[in-house]
Amino acid sequence: MSILFETEYQGRRFVGFERPEPGKASVLHRVEDGQLAATLSEVRDPAALPDAIRSRTASVTVADADLKFLPPLLPTSTNNALVSGFMQTHASKMDGPRPSEGDVDPPKWFFKGFGSWLKLPGEPLVVPAEPKALIEEPEVVLVYANDEDGTPHYAGYTFGNDLCDIGLHRYNPAYNPYCKLCDTSISPWLHLGEPPTAVNGRTTINRDGEVAWEGSFDCGLDALYYTTGDMAENLLSTYPAVRRPGLVNYLMLGADSASFHAGFRIADGDVVDIEFTSHGVRLDNRVEFAKRSATV
Repeated sequence: MSILFETEYQGRRFVGFERPEPGKASVLHRVEDGQLAATLSEVRDPAALPDAIRSRTASVTVADADLKFLPPLLPTSTNNALVSGFMQTHASKMDGPRPSEGDVDPPKWFFKGFGSWLKLPGEPLVVPAEPKALIEEPEVVLVYANDEDGTPHYAGYTFGNDLCDIGLHRYNPAYNPYCKLCDTSISPWLHLGEPPTAVNGRTTINRDGEVAWEGSFDCGLDALYYTTGDMAENLLSTYPAVRRPGLVNYLMLGADSASFHAGFRIADGDVVDIEFTSHGVRLDNRVEFAKRSATV
């Protein structure tokens, strides 16, 4: 399956279509902020993006060490992007067999943050100073880009870690908007295909250089109770607020059990290392508890 990534090189924006390999040069194409989303609205097929961009732009070959990766399709000049997701989406958390599309009320939706809040592998994930109990949540992330008329176009999928304060949510479910106010990690690789049916991997949490907890997970579509139609398509077709022209939506499809459910508690300085083994993607991020800020 084809992928794309965006990167900064010498202060300018480029796109590549083959995942960089250590020690090897990468072929990049110069693009402007928002050009990929605009091209997507023309070709209407994520798989057609590479050829469309290659035919319109010149290429340059650069060393991998000089690349600074970006969240895929993130409009950095305008911050016109939203990160949000759905709760209790896995079949393991629900009673009964998976219903047919449209035969069930959609799951609860939450707002996670603006696109500029996304963090890449290797960057710290900052959380409030005194969380009750954090949880890592490995998830499939669907990416949609709205055209100039506000029509959403599916761009592809990537993977993320919806780190949040589940302890606060369990203390009082009405506080769920607060519990989501933690940084989110995202992979820079955008997969140009339909959402994956099977995704599996393993999470390792390291503390002071030692493994403190590890466990496996499954977050593919086959593990979900809801369909993407009952989640992403329902949200985007129902609410004009998420169809604003030029807006990019990062929609997180939910996670199954994780370290919290096994009795583990993430601490300040822990490194959460999530490997989506089935897709060769890794998210490794240090968790940092913020200091309380004085108000004026």
